Amino acid sequence: MRVTKTILLTGALFAWSSSVFAADDTARMDQIIQSRADARDFMGSVLVARDGKVIFEKAYGYANLEWRVPETTDTKFRLGSVTKQFTAVSILLLQEQGKLKLSDPIKLYVPDAPAAWDKITVAHLLSHTSGIINFTAMPDYRSTQRLQTTSGELIKRFRDKPLEFQPGEAWNYSNSGYVLLTAVIEKASGQSYTQFLTENIFKPLGMSDTGYDNASVLLPKRASGYMPGEGGPRNADFIDMTVPQGAGALYSTTHDLLKWAQALFGGKVLKSESLTLMTTPVKNDYGLGVSVVNGVNGKEISHGGGIDGFNTHLSYYPADKVTIVVLGNLNGRAVDAIDQQLGDLAHGKSVQLASERKEIELSPKVLETYIGTYALSPTFKFTITVEKGQLMAQATGQAKFPLFAESDTLFFLKVVDAKFEFFKGANGKIEYLILHQNGRDQKAVRE
Repeated sequence: MRVTKTILLTGALFAWSSSVFAADDTARMDQIIQSRADARDFMGSVLVARDGKVIFEKAYGYANLEWRVPETTDTKFRLGSVTKQFTAVSILLLQEQGKLKLSDPIKLYVPDAPAAWDKITVAHLLSHTSGIINFTAMPDYRSTQRLQTTSGELIKRFRDKPLEFQPGEAWNYSNSGYVLLTAVIEKASGQSYTQFLTENIFKPLGMSDTGYDNASVLLPKRASGYMPGEGGPRNADFIDMTVPQGAGALYSTTHDLLKWAQALFGGKVLKSESLTLMTTPVKNDYGLGVSVVNGVNGKEISHGGGIDGFNTHLSYYPADKVTIVVLGNLNGRAVDAIDQQLGDLAHGKSVQLASERKEIELSPKVLETYIGTYALSPTFKFTITVEKGQLMAQATGQAKFPLFAESDTLFFLKVVDAKFEFFKGANGKIEYLILHQNGRDQKAVRE
């Protein structure tokens, strides 16, 4: 139940004119993904489409490792936080139906809302600007995720926690907000969350392979979820699906998500003004249930998902109507990297695999010129050191990782697909570095 927008050395991200498809792009797409599958970093199903036409689709690995059941292109995966855009669209549909307003205070829909929530609106919940603590980050979350619950019981877990900031003043990703939105949908519609989505989205769009997941129901072609373990994957920890709710409880397939993207961005779900509202960033490149980023491949509307045993990503590029769906049933950073690499290939760019990079040796004298602290923001910095002849990078609050030279000024990491490039000032000394990752270039100034 997360969006991959934070800066993580151990994750797929440190932070967070198009061309037609070349004849050999699909072969390269397969090679990129197969390298991940061979490294046991990825199992799942992948689809790339342009203007509604499927350009590439393939499944890798196993839907069930214990029975060696292969993945297929119609395997069903838990979506995690890709669910949030369905929740956001449901709220916008209810506004179009005159049953609520985004400006409504949530206390209209949530019984016994604390006084601290008086100024929180539905819009604040949608954009992660409410200030309500994220319940999946609370210390007791892992001990409670196995327990069946209700919206009311779940809300009680975080309702009395202090706000992290005043509503609208800042941004912090909060699954709690989308649990509250689940309650809002049910109150405003008079239906259960599942009923509303089924009648207003899934059935009208022919999304017969999408729904609210329930471990006790026999669901054909449902993938089992796995996590990395010593010596190979292990079964993922159990989570009762009454817990994620509108923050991350749906399942789907690559083909159903293509239907969804075509319909949503083709104007068949929301009115144009609602879609514009949804895809306009509020804070931190986040709109309503989706991230909206102007990157090297143009405007990208997307969301990632992570839930026990599953990682997912759905991206849409409106300029050339490119849709990328990556659904995986093995936790790890590969899904986000695959999504970005496929986006690059779909837009005529080249992609270099880590195994294709050529490492060179630099003298200790050259390496020492890069030592220092580089600020990406006032609270997040990279510390560059040299240890036993090896250049090292350490992000705030994280472990150290080695940097490997590709040239005198360009270094790459092996733990994630990212590069550091160092730049000199007029005085000939290093003044800043640029972090290149997932289509974004971020500057960190030397202190």
